[in-house]
Amino acid sequence: MSTQRYSPAPARGAYLAPDVALPVHASVTIPGSKSLTNRELMIAAIADGPGRLLRPLHSDDSRRMVDALRSLGVGVEEVPSDGEFGPDLLVTPAPLTGGITIDCGQAGTVMRFIAPLAGIADKDVHLTADENALHRPMGAMISALRDLGIDVDDSGTWSLPFTVRGHGRIRGGRVEIDASGSSQFISGLLLAAPKFDVGLHLVHTGSTLPSVPHIDMTIECLSRRGIRIERPAVGEWLVEAGTPRGKDVAIEPDLSNAAPFLAAAMITGGDVTVSDWPLHSTQPGALLPDILHALGAHSSRHSGALTVRAGDRIRGLELDLSAASELTPTIVGLAAFADAPTTIRGVGHIRTHETDRIAALIGNLRELGGEAEELPDGLRIIPRPLHGGTWRAHHDHRIATTGALIGLRVPGVEIDDIGTTAKTLPEFTLLWERMLKGAIA
Repeated sequence: MSTQRYSPAPARGAYLAPDVALPVHASVTIPGSKSLTNRELMIAAIADGPGRLLRPLHSDDSRRMVDALRSLGVGVEEVPSDGEFGPDLLVTPAPLTGGITIDCGQAGTVMRFIAPLAGIADKDVHLTADENALHRPMGAMISALRDLGIDVDDSGTWSLPFTVRGHGRIRGGRVEIDASGSSQFISGLLLAAPKFDVGLHLVHTGSTLPSVPHIDMTIECLSRRGIRIERPAVGEWLVEAGTPRGKDVAIEPDLSNAAPFLAAAMITGGDVTVSDWPLHSTQPGALLPDILHALGAHSSRHSGALTVRAGDRIRGLELDLSAASELTPTIVGLAAFADAPTTIRGVGHIRTHETDRIAALIGNLRELGGEAEELPDGLRIIPRPLHGGTWRAHHDHRIATTGALIGLRVPGVEIDDIGTTAKTLPEFTLLWERMLKGAIA
């Protein structure tokens, strides 16, 4: 089996964000969705036969998922593609083997999706992550796995690193979980559930559930491969035991990664078109046209592409981003130039993402002369004149791209580590500078 790797060469280290003198008028093609790529890899690994992922994402996060599945004995081979951003992936299912260590890196999808699957392996699977990702919540998943009868050795920490004692099978049944900290807990259990002996009856017990579109995405991916899932009540799912169909699946562009590019149209007074925008999508980024319209933009669709055009101003307003919290950094970048304060609510859980995103955004804005304040479930941005300075990425790809967005209007903004964008978009600087061609000061 070939293990050749497609390795885009992302920019590394400090990056002086280009500022522009003219409105941006550009068309952009965005690589595949990280969320869909990693979900489809998981399902393909337990399918009834080989399947091909067409135009998948090749990034740090997807590489971690591929490495994890290969370690478990699944065949994942790179094969020629008609896409611009690397090869397709041919996935060949196999019995899951343990006796291994899986390094999840910074990837929340890997740590939350692989943990339940590890219980089906025939031996122990030790899960760890980058040191700056060990803080990410895992207690709810560990508790759910134990309720399913899986032995998890976490040395009493309720966090990574920990070892899942695989015994080749999980009986399944009813389990309750508080997924207020991350919808990935729900998705991880749903993705592994078809392999449980009696399926899964999953009940969310928390008062809030963030990023519901990501759960809908998981259900849609499973349903398209023949797995039956019922939702008898809000926050409750019934997954029948079964084997997903092996099939070829095309991966949509990553709509959340499109956010800073579309926002650039508003920042510069221009227009940006993103090709291959799906008519229907469960990605949270599908909410972008409505969100940007509320902020003052105009959007239109033509021949499968989405175009966003700047309005006469960026509006300050109140937004509930609980369904699309990953868009918060981009919206904060826009709010810094709005005509009034902007309040973003429903995103308290992003404090436990790659970094405390609320603290990082507020700290960076203040370093550039801006004003923002923390709220229990979000933040408030008060527009102020900004100046150049260091924008700290905090090991977070979305914080880094927000610095580039703000730099369009503020000369001298330097992102301290643009390499963090490789987590989900290694081609970021290439695509960003290609978009800006003709508008750079």
